[in-house]
Amino acid sequence: MIPEKSLVAYKNRPALVSGREGEKLILSVPGAPGKAGKKEPAQEFKVREKDLEYLHPGPCSASDAALLADVVLTDAAASGSAALTGGDIKGAWELLADSSGEGLSLKELAELVWGEYSPQSAWGVYLLLQDGLFFTGEPGAIRARSGADLEAEEKRRAGKERDLRDREAFLERLRARKLDLPADGRFMQDAEALALGKSDKSRTVKDAGLAETPEEAHRLLLETGFWTPFVNPHPQRFGLPLWPVKAIPDPPPQEDRADLTGLAAFAIDNPWSDDPDDAVSLEVPDPAGAERILWVHVADPAASVGFGSPAEREARNRGATFYLPEGTYRMIAGQALPSYALGMAERSPALSFKITLDGDGSITGGDVLRSWVSVTRLSYGEADRLVLGTADGASAGEPAIPAGRPLKETQAVLSALFALGDRNLRRRLAAGGVSIGFPEVHISVRDGQVFLEPVKSRKSADMVRECMLLAGEGAAWWVSREAPRLLGGHRLPFPYIGQETGDLPANPLPGLAGSWQLRRAMRPRSLSLKPSLHQGLGLGAYTQVTSPLRRYTDLLAHQQIRSVLRGEPPLDEDETLLRMGAGEAAMGASVQAERASRAYWTAVYLLDKAGSRWEGVVLEKKGPKAVVMIPDLGLETQVSLKKEAEPNDPVTLSLLSVRLSVAEAVFSAV
Repeated sequence: MIPEKSLVAYKNRPALVSGREGEKLILSVPGAPGKAGKKEPAQEFKVREKDLEYLHPGPCSASDAALLADVVLTDAAASGSAALTGGDIKGAWELLADSSGEGLSLKELAELVWGEYSPQSAWGVYLLLQDGLFFTGEPGAIRARSGADLEAEEKRRAGKERDLRDREAFLERLRARKLDLPADGRFMQDAEALALGKSDKSRTVKDAGLAETPEEAHRLLLETGFWTPFVNPHPQRFGLPLWPVKAIPDPPPQEDRADLTGLAAFAIDNPWSDDPDDAVSLEVPDPAGAERILWVHVADPAASVGFGSPAEREARNRGATFYLPEGTYRMIAGQALPSYALGMAERSPALSFKITLDGDGSITGGDVLRSWVSVTRLSYGEADRLVLGTADGASAGEPAIPAGRPLKETQAVLSALFALGDRNLRRRLAAGGVSIGFPEVHISVRDGQVFLEPVKSRKSADMVRECMLLAGEGAAWWVSREAPRLLGGHRLPFPYIGQETGDLPANPLPGLAGSWQLRRAMRPRSLSLKPSLHQGLGLGAYTQVTSPLRRYTDLLAHQQIRSVLRGEPPLDEDETLLRMGAGEAAMGASVQAERASRAYWTAVYLLDKAGSRWEGVVLEKKGPKAVVMIPDLGLETQVSLKKEAEPNDPVTLSLLSVRLSVAEAVFSAV
């Protein structure tokens, strides 16, 4: 039984046993150091004997315990403070280091080190055990460390002390923003992890006096020179896998395909596109009639990318191909492009959507065929020049046309496609669809430079867009009408896309201000297994099937269609929904990362252009402020107007500053 006025250790502090209450002891514990060097008042606790360490029977006073609370062992002397002078800790260790007995008691070690067993020496032994350099164990069985253990521990402590000194020196350089690189890089790893979204904490950022946010970590990395402006953190923040796809699909298998190489087929895209996955053809069965047959040929990777295959799983995890200004990260391995991208060989395998249109452009019939097609690749500029005679931005020389086809025939087909596109746009708008047009800018990063190139409006781009919409509408038509017949009356689980428009303005403004109004009224699209109205497009049922090399849900749609064509069971509703959700979630992350990356590289482009002037267009007024679009940057910003301006009015802006860590450029109206 522990007597009153004994010295004990409670929660690593000396305490005096001042009494007993039942099975519990009453302890008086000296106060811990408080603010401004003042001690907190002593506290009283009622504890069980098993919750403390018995050190000495006393008699000991509260003042003795208070004095002992200040005793601290130091690494230099390894023998405690002045209150414990005269002891020989090192000698006691040397005497006991090679002993193999049961260990010493606290009393025995106190007498061996200090020549007496007193409250002071008992507390000294307790501190030695807490320190653990020379001795380990419990107060009833204390052992000396072996020589090897002591040497290793001394090296560890010396290294820790050296690391502390090195960090203190680093922090001085950090506060001055003058790091010793690359040597100081080891201290910046946690800041980099925070900036990349791999961690939500950073000791370095906190020590620098900054909030522990990715943006502040990014700012610190830039200010210290650990990062240059050409490190874009946004893709990693959104968890994009920035490494090549590992699973490479097999080449197309041998199977029956319709030979459609007699059709003139055109894959028309931006000049920088290198993965053509759709092409268009047009038939006029009866030149005197109004019926037209539009063919949309689409790359056919689902021919070898089957359900649950390694390539399918990687595509699902990515959700889409990531088109970043600094590079492209594909959903399907780039090695498969020669086998599946259209127009990269003399003939290409395709899944061809046949869409029959009546006089007003409505779909009256359709089919889906596995096919061979012969595709000519054109840029938008080249296609415009062939039909409209415009050479602005087109490639020099005559664009290639299908072998054996006269130029006039090619021009006639493209002209008819242009007219079809115009008619389909009118049809959609008459059905309640909306047309939103904002300036586009192509951003690329090459050789340590950022390039911004405004994308010119092209008639051929409008035509391709309308043909792709017709393909989505035609696929929805086939899935709802033809697929059940082939499935014995069963409905094919399929990813349909719908959208509500929200509250559209009754009389939208013309120009960019009107597009701004309409875009703000748009609601997010929805993905489901049931066809629904896509109000934004003005279509009663719609899906996407034209980018299976770029979008996972398009690939999933192709897999379901191919199952029907092969007479094999498609995925059921639950599995289709599961894969749709996974692909859509991954694609959502890529969309956010691409948007954030474009804003970031635009800010990098403007970084050295303070004071430059830009022409803008007012989109919306908000009191003295306005939302302004800068077409040459594809950038929307908010500024305070210095003179009266209305929506669609031009305004000149001056670049004041750029905050790269938050991808923000600040402008003022001139």
